[in-house]
Amino acid sequence: MINKTEQEERAHLEDVKQKLHLAIARTEDRVKLYAEELRQNKEYVYEHQSGMDEADKVAAGQSINRMASTGESVVARKKKLLKLISSPYFGRIDFGFGQQRNPIYIGIHTFTDEEEKRNLIFDWRAPISSMFYDFELGEAWYKTPSGKITGEISLKRQYKIREGQMEFMIENDLHIQDDLLQKELSKSSDDKMKNIVATIQRDQNAVIRNETATVMIIQGVAGSGKTSIALHRIAFLLYRFRDEIAAKDVLIISPNKVFADYISNVLPELGEDQIPEMGMEELANDVLEDKYPFQTFFEQVSSLLETHDEKFIERIRFKSTFEFLSKLNQYIVHLENNFLTFFELRIGTVVVPFPFIEERFKAYHRVPLLNRAPEVIKDIQQYVRNAVQRKLSGNEKNQIWQAVPRMFKTNNVLDIYRDFFAWIGKPELFKTLKGERLEYADVFALIYCKIRLEGAKNFDHVKHLLVDEMQDYTPVQYSVLSRLFRCKKTILGDVNQTVNPYSASSAELIEQVFPQGDVVKLFRSYRSTVEISNFAQRISRNPDLIPLDRHGKEPLIEGFQNNAEEMAAIQKQIIDFRNSGYPTLGIICKTQDQANVLYDRVKGDGVSLLTADSSAFKEGVIVTTAHLAKGLEFDEVIVPFVSANNYLTDVDKRMLYIACTRAMHRLTVTYSSKKSEFILEQ
Repeated sequence: MINKTEQEERAHLEDVKQKLHLAIARTEDRVKLYAEELRQNKEYVYEHQSGMDEADKVAAGQSINRMASTGESVVARKKKLLKLISSPYFGRIDFGFGQQRNPIYIGIHTFTDEEEKRNLIFDWRAPISSMFYDFELGEAWYKTPSGKITGEISLKRQYKIREGQMEFMIENDLHIQDDLLQKELSKSSDDKMKNIVATIQRDQNAVIRNETATVMIIQGVAGSGKTSIALHRIAFLLYRFRDEIAAKDVLIISPNKVFADYISNVLPELGEDQIPEMGMEELANDVLEDKYPFQTFFEQVSSLLETHDEKFIERIRFKSTFEFLSKLNQYIVHLENNFLTFFELRIGTVVVPFPFIEERFKAYHRVPLLNRAPEVIKDIQQYVRNAVQRKLSGNEKNQIWQAVPRMFKTNNVLDIYRDFFAWIGKPELFKTLKGERLEYADVFALIYCKIRLEGAKNFDHVKHLLVDEMQDYTPVQYSVLSRLFRCKKTILGDVNQTVNPYSASSAELIEQVFPQGDVVKLFRSYRSTVEISNFAQRISRNPDLIPLDRHGKEPLIEGFQNNAEEMAAIQKQIIDFRNSGYPTLGIICKTQDQANVLYDRVKGDGVSLLTADSSAFKEGVIVTTAHLAKGLEFDEVIVPFVSANNYLTDVDKRMLYIACTRAMHRLTVTYSSKKSEFILEQ
């Protein structure tokens, strides 16, 4: 039965929708008007261009550009209004002073009643809306450019409105977001990450609205919403500094194309344009100008999973330390003093003494080492010109141009990097793969040397960098990022979810590269039920993780006599899943080879295989690896082949933890013969 309060709220919703429809109609009329005026202006210019002077043409062009720009902003407004029609708002607070209380409805965008000249809906990012997330009933405040506004919240409500219909309304004195959060989390997953504006928690809100941090480092447990929070933070910054930064000025470093597709929905849902994204390997190829073939991170991890090569591990481990970065820096200082073999030059009758050449070389210490030759050559040419009091002949110039580069031991950055290992007395730590491909652990060290010795193009057009899966990058990689991107940064991840324990970075380690960084730690996990969280904790203990109090079925551990029985059981579970009502089932294997084999057995309608080359995340049954599933979530998860002979190393254990923490509602672990020792019963 609908009570009076709910009747009033439903009536208010209908009133807001009516005004939205009216606003959309007006906007459509304006769009048509601008389109027609633009057509007429272009037509006029075309017909009269022969009689127009240059000034008239420039003025006409500027007028057309202004009109087109205004038209685009009207079209953008229409898009926002259309988004509001489906779900105009999700929250309300009544805030004011003394006896005066004003209802403040909060939604994705601001909506102003043009007749009454007042906001019917406030954008969730507006300063006044912050109170919805930060305060319960009673005294509250928010910051404005002119100062702090203090008052009282006398009412707080939350709504679920879908397709323009109010599904439910929650009113409570304390933590009403938790009630809605429970409702939202108990629902199914989707093929895209969704916005969380209706369920942002207080600690998350502080991270999202932090506008002063030059580098924000977010370390959050599995399921804490790190990525979603980071994307909402970007949306907030785009709103707060809309005159200074646009979506095109932000760059996301994402772990793979599937993940990039999975998160692609969030910012458009929040009314922002899609943000450019790039993988670390794409960045490496860009900076190295595709000159050096190299092993990918996925291939490195696959190799660690398939063969336990101690020497390979030693190479990775060493190149993931601050000691390695420090020694690289020492080596570059050493090159500064020892890289050139100076000798005097005789150009005709003029002798250019080597102390002069050495002095000129050191005078350009701000120029990368391998870029100094042209500058030194210019100075030598001037020295000779001063001595002979005439212009130099082509032959004399050629002599100088040929002689100076001979003073450099090499101009090849890879040769210099290779020599570094001889210099530290560990030549065995550099090894190329078949086809002279670099190992992944060497790629960013080589880029670091290139930046220091040759320089590299920077990315000054990027005004904010978002780096996800921070635990998978090393100090050298962060040093490269700090040199290429001089903008503000948001860096996020979970050290417990590293796929390569030999090169993992924690927030504390990253803070050493960015000492100005603000570190935030998120301990509450929202993804999995308590039962799944507890199960994952027994695989890899994280004492800081606090699961949300949402319960479900205990994870199912199923053992079989052989692989054929296990496969048959998985096929049956897929059939059961199709009748479950859930849209996503992840079957998460340890290696790509295992995923390929399993996919061949279960493929059919609604079953897809995710590989390193995949570019989209779809609903249905998804067969993939733990490495590629990082950052994704599924309603149900099956982790197959968890036998003692398959999951036994530290890397395997990390993969198992990642796989299990992808599950929201149900988790099944299967094995043949003997189960892995990482699977502990209650």
